[in-house]
Amino acid sequence: MSIDATNLRVDYQADELLESKADPNPMLQFKQWFEAALENKIPEPNAMVIATIDEKGRPAARVVLLKETTERGFIFYTNYDSRKGRELNHNPQIAVVFNWLEHQQQVRIEGRVEKLPVAHSDRYFQSRPKGSQIGAWVSPQSQEIPGREFLERRQQEVESTYADADHLPRPEHWGGYLIVPDAIEFWQGRSSRLHDRLVYRRPAEGQPWEIVRLAP
Repeated sequence: MSIDATNLRVDYQADELLESKADPNPMLQFKQWFEAALENKIPEPNAMVIATIDEKGRPAARVVLLKETTERGFIFYTNYDSRKGRELNHNPQIAVVFNWLEHQQQVRIEGRVEKLPVAHSDRYFQSRPKGSQIGAWVSPQSQEIPGREFLERRQQEVESTYADADHLPRPEHWGGYLIVPDAIEFWQGRSSRLHDRLVYRRPAEGQPWEIVRLAP
């Protein structure tokens, strides 16, 4: 069975992205777009696709949730023993995509990751709902398991162990990453597929950002 999507077309006319209006700091430009997505109630605007590289050089992509930005970059949390955690430990290079269809906007990020300090991961973990904390203990993320019952049994065990606790301790295998970008591309859909693409690049952290325009 085949799918024919050749006639699915949208003529993008929502906005424009010009050098004269772009913030010289890409983190501030991202903040503007992200806050606009929040204001217009785009569902889960912090959902981002991250791509990693395995030991054989093959890319792997999945969706995770952005939890914070800083002057240095973008923060997300995960199981360090998961597939993405193992791949980032082997090769810290990462690529990220945000796609806000309602605004006809896309943000692409390239850079490397650093593990967050333990205290930072501890603080965030303690801010999570208890159910999410339990989930972090229950799931051996990315490992093969015999069935759903395996998770449910482990969940019952952890819930029983911490029945009287308001919060659980953070598992050592769970924590945060900081994505430190060296390139950030802002893509704004335009009519006739003549989209706006502005890329911020810098040769090293701490050096000034350069803005260039790419052909769509």
